[in-house]
Amino acid sequence: MKRESFQSRLGFLLVSAGCAIGIGNVWKFPYVTGENGGGVFVLFYLLFLIVMGVPVLTMELAVGRASRKSAVLAYRALEPRGSKWHIHGWFCVAGCYLLMMYYTTVSGWMLGYFFKFAAGSFTGLAGDAVDGVFSAMLADPGEMAVWMAVTVLAGFLVCSFGLQNGLERITKVMMLGLLGLIVVLAVHSLLLPGAAEGVKFYLLPDFARAAEMGLGRVVTAAMNQAFFTLSLGIAAMEIFGSYMSRDNTLTGEAVRICSLDTFVALMSGLIIFPACFSFGVQPDAGPSLIFMTLPKVFVSMAGGRLWGALFFLFMTFASFSTVIAVFENLLSSCIDNFGWSRKKASAVNCVFILLASLPCVLGYNLWYFEASLPGGVGQVLDIEDFLVSNLLLPLGSLVYLLFCVTRWGWGFDKYLEEANTGAGLKMPRWLKPYFQFALPILILVILIQGLI
Repeated sequence: MKRESFQSRLGFLLVSAGCAIGIGNVWKFPYVTGENGGGVFVLFYLLFLIVMGVPVLTMELAVGRASRKSAVLAYRALEPRGSKWHIHGWFCVAGCYLLMMYYTTVSGWMLGYFFKFAAGSFTGLAGDAVDGVFSAMLADPGEMAVWMAVTVLAGFLVCSFGLQNGLERITKVMMLGLLGLIVVLAVHSLLLPGAAEGVKFYLLPDFARAAEMGLGRVVTAAMNQAFFTLSLGIAAMEIFGSYMSRDNTLTGEAVRICSLDTFVALMSGLIIFPACFSFGVQPDAGPSLIFMTLPKVFVSMAGGRLWGALFFLFMTFASFSTVIAVFENLLSSCIDNFGWSRKKASAVNCVFILLASLPCVLGYNLWYFEASLPGGVGQVLDIEDFLVSNLLLPLGSLVYLLFCVTRWGWGFDKYLEEANTGAGLKMPRWLKPYFQFALPILILVILIQGLI
C-alpha cells in the first residue's frame, strides 16, 4: 500500500506545529513563566529551545523520513541487524495512548469553557462564584465525560478521512484560525490600561528578581519547558517525518516548527500578563491560571463574554490540533503493524480511547484519591501526566538521540545525510561531539530532575 503524504509543505508545517502547539504552550508556558519571574525565564527558554529542542526534533523527523514508517517499523527498517531498538517503538505507541488518556479530558475542559462563555454563564459572577464554575465541572462526571467524548469522536472522525482530506485540511483551517485569534487577543490585552507593567514583567529580563527566586531553579524550569513543548520522545513528530517530502532539509523545517510553536507560546503570554496586571491579578497562580484566574479577568473587562469565548476557542484549537495529530500516530501504528484499514483503526481506537479516558474524568469525583508524586500529591490526571512528561518524553528523546548519533544505532553519518537532504539550513558536522556527549547529559539532567 502506497504511503500517504502531505499535499503541501504548508500542510506539513502547520500539522507538525499543531502537534507541538498544545496545552504546554498556552496553559503551562504562561504560568511557569509567572512562577519563575518572567523575562529571564523566557530568555533561557529560547536558548534551550535552540540547543536542545531543534536537534532532537531533527532526529525524530529523520527516523520518520528515512524509513517512511511509524515508530516500531521505522526502528526495524533502520536499526543494525539483530539489535532491539524497535522495542522503544512500542513504548512510543504506549506513550501516545497514555497522553490521550488525560489530554482529551483537558481539551474537553477548554471546549466546555468556550461554550460557557459564549452562552453567558459567567456574566455577572463575582470572584468566588467564578472559581465555583470550575469546581462544579470537576465534581460532575457526566459533564466532563460529555466534553471528553465530543473531543474524542470529533478527533477520530477527522482522522478517518485520511491524511490530506482529514488531518491536513482541518488543521490548516484551525491553525490559521488560531494564529488570527491569538493576534486579536494579544492586541486587545496590550491596549488595556496598565498593560505595560505586564509586558515589562514578562519580556524584560530582571536578573535581580531571578536571583531572588534562585537562578538555578529558573534555568532548570526553562530547560524543562523548552524540552517538553515539542512533545519529543514518543514519536508524535516522527510520524509526520514519514509523510513529508525530501525537498527541504530537516534542520530548516525543525526551526520553522519551533518558531511557530514559540510564537504561540510568547503570544499567549502577551494575552495573559498584560490582562493580569491590568486587573491586579497575580500572574503566578499556577495551573489554576487559565480556569480560575483568567475568567475573573474576562468577567471584569468590557465585552468580557466575547473575549472569554474567543480566548477559550483559541485554547480549544490549540489542544485539539495536538489531539488529532496524536490520533493520526495511533492510527498509523495500527495500519502499519496490524494491516488494518484506516476506518477499522479509527473505530477500534475511538472505542478504546473513550474507555481509557474515563479514569481521568472520574479521578476528580467518583474515584477521587490523592497519590504522592514528586512535587506533591495528585489525581489520576497527575499520575498519567507524570508518567508521560517526566519519564517517557525524556527517556524516549534520549533513545532517539543515541540511536541517531552512536555506532550501535543508525549512526551519525546516516542521520546527518538524511537531515541535510533537500534545500535549506544544514546541520553542521562539527556538532557531532556536542550531540554525542553534552546533549545526552542535558537530557539526563531533565530526566533525573523530573523523577526527584
